[in-house]
Amino acid sequence: MQLMRAAMLSLRMLSRNPLRAALAILGIAVAVFLLCVERAVHAGVQEATAANERDTRLIVYRANRFCPFTSRIPERYLEDILAIPGVKSAVPMQIIVSNCRASLDVVVFRGVRGVDAEKTLGARMRVVAGSMREFLDRGDAALVGSVLAERRRLQVGDRFVSAGIPVTVAGIIDSDELQDRNVCYVHLPFLQASAGGIQGGDVTQFEVEVTDPKLLLATATAIDTHFAPDRAPTSTRPEKAFVARAAEDLVAIAEFAGWLGLGALAAVFALVANSIILSLESRTREIAILQAIGFRGTLVAWTVVVESIALAFAGSLLGAGAAYTLLALGNFGLGAEGVLVEFQPSLTVALGAMSVAVLVGVSAGFVPAISVARRSIVEGLKTA
Repeated sequence: MQLMRAAMLSLRMLSRNPLRAALAILGIAVAVFLLCVERAVHAGVQEATAANERDTRLIVYRANRFCPFTSRIPERYLEDILAIPGVKSAVPMQIIVSNCRASLDVVVFRGVRGVDAEKTLGARMRVVAGSMREFLDRGDAALVGSVLAERRRLQVGDRFVSAGIPVTVAGIIDSDELQDRNVCYVHLPFLQASAGGIQGGDVTQFEVEVTDPKLLLATATAIDTHFAPDRAPTSTRPEKAFVARAAEDLVAIAEFAGWLGLGALAAVFALVANSIILSLESRTREIAILQAIGFRGTLVAWTVVVESIALAFAGSLLGAGAAYTLLALGNFGLGAEGVLVEFQPSLTVALGAMSVAVLVGVSAGFVPAISVARRSIVEGLKTA
């Protein structure tokens, strides 16, 4: 009960200088906002590039090529790939991107054959608006990923143009696959013609499904060995490894963002410590009087710790709430070389950032709390 009363007294003292408290809370909110965004960036990159033992998908790309604009593989490779032991299915894809380098707003077109869209890709996609039939019946139709559709505010029947490719939205798809939610599937012959090629000519890559995850690397080696003497040698990687290589710029951004997160925590520490120290200096006499009427040193220190907790909690709640709302409404993501990384809002990230910020804030208040607890009544009255 005594601790509760001391805590209430600490909060009343904090409210006596609302401007200083508000500025400290606002500064902490900005720092926690940056920390939450940094964690979202890191989590998005981790989700897109982290491999696991259940992965069964390979990406066959042109050797020594990076941007989709430079990767050209004959579509006729399809039959040879399907004949390689361990291959379950293979989907030839033409890819055109609006921007090959790292960008916040990238539109990725993936040209696929109608039969692949219906059977192979359709097994992992859910059409949430429009229909697959509408897509198959129209040559310039597009199946738009749900995140891309929301970001561009697209609906079924809309016509939009990006990278010089005009398409009509025939359906909006959702999927557990990160890349499917962020791309625009169109007919392969249509995209080949739009890129200046011919039907049945070159494609950008093949998406290969293997029969067993244990055969992933062996199958990749077999594919590259088979096409090594051909005019277009290949470089085959597991899908997550391919994304990790293509997203090197994004990985570098995530690594830099880690330093931003550490800076944000340092800012929280400095803001809480500065606010507490200024607060204690302005009420040195009041603290001495509290000690004179029976407040023990530990109880006085407790009031300082409560003040630190209040500042850190209020600021972190404001910052984490703002970050979560912005990420939820913005559908932000980064794209590079035809692969995309989502920055999804996460309550776990928000609560984790708040917890860390509060712990840092409490630690910032410990030194002033110990200092004021050791100060004698006479010293406090003289200082005042």
